[in-house]
Amino acid sequence: MSEDVYVIGAGMSRFAKFYDRNLKSLVTEAVKCAFDQAGVTRDDLNAAWVGNAAQGLLTGQETIRGQVALRPSGVDGIPIFNVENACASASTAFHGAWMGIKAGLYDCALAVGMEKMAFEEPERKRRAMEVFNTAIDVETLDQVKANQRRQEEQLAASGQASAYGEGRQKSMFMDFYGASARRHMELYGTTQMHLAIISSKNHYHASLNPYAQYRKPMSPEEVMSDDVVSFPLTRPMCAPLGDGAAAAILCSEAFLKKIGAAKPIRVVASTLTSGSERRFDGLSASQVMIRKAFTSAGLSPQDIDVAEVHDATAFGELSQTESLGFCKQGEGGPFAASGATTLGGSIPINPSGGLESRGHPIGATGLGQITEIVWQLRGECGPRQVENARIGLTQNAGGSLPGGEAAQSIHILARAY
Repeated sequence: MSEDVYVIGAGMSRFAKFYDRNLKSLVTEAVKCAFDQAGVTRDDLNAAWVGNAAQGLLTGQETIRGQVALRPSGVDGIPIFNVENACASASTAFHGAWMGIKAGLYDCALAVGMEKMAFEEPERKRRAMEVFNTAIDVETLDQVKANQRRQEEQLAASGQASAYGEGRQKSMFMDFYGASARRHMELYGTTQMHLAIISSKNHYHASLNPYAQYRKPMSPEEVMSDDVVSFPLTRPMCAPLGDGAAAAILCSEAFLKKIGAAKPIRVVASTLTSGSERRFDGLSASQVMIRKAFTSAGLSPQDIDVAEVHDATAFGELSQTESLGFCKQGEGGPFAASGATTLGGSIPINPSGGLESRGHPIGATGLGQITEIVWQLRGECGPRQVENARIGLTQNAGGSLPGGEAAQSIHILARAY
């Protein structure tokens, strides 16, 4: 019989631009926080999974990234699995640790997500932005860039061109999100103000989070008036680059009973998929995965008390709010405008501030989301605490293939005490 799996500790560094810190120091901080919360030591660990997306490209550290990053924490002498899966690297690492325990191979495992993307040197800054060019089929890169140039020309002709500034770099994914947002506006009447309301909400949530990269509240009007990155997306609607690490310690039920850990959180669903191509029954891979997650947990969207979703842009949050079934297709904008997704609403989304404001060090993001949900379910989030939160969800995505995300995960967690 497969084991139930629990999270007994979660921790993270602040997400920010740390020009004076290396990745090892960020990982050590996050791992220590997770150990302290779990009440275990490195000697209790049987295995570790480490998610990272870009350090090979940015620092030259390839092949043994996890072993190098974990050595200062004293984590050694156990299997260490290196995981690379674009922006879903950390949630994939968590899924690996969950599988190892679920299969009965390990009793206690560590999952880590880590990324350092902020550098002062101009060449490294350029390379950090070019990381996103590798999260697609690189053989199509020239074609993708040509399509984006045509879209920019069309936007310029309609008076909606980017105002982001000559010579400033942006991720090509912002153009992907911009195009999807414009299509949603055409189909459903979604407005730029709806996106500004989502962004403003996330900036407010982040102002309550000491781990967030941006902690300044912004009104919807301030969000609207900022530079356009890719219409209708303005700069505050888009996730920034940054650095950070997050970690979680998972264990079996037998190990949980042995140590008597306080405030355990049960992993009731852990799912992972690749691509979003339509199947014969008309469902995409991500839709199948979402249904699988809820079925596995024996829950429905209405049972979720709090969620962290992959809002690389404000439109990303709007789209996922619909895909996850929190509202009907096409109603994500009015749903957010109603206050339903704000703290105190019916389904608070991204109480951490989300990728837009908490930050998006890509290889750490998925475990940053999981850490927030674990803390929410344990009632440890202070002024951003969701009242009576007992069941939480994370949705994390990474990379792009024709039709949607190249990698996507859903995790559902529940209080077990």
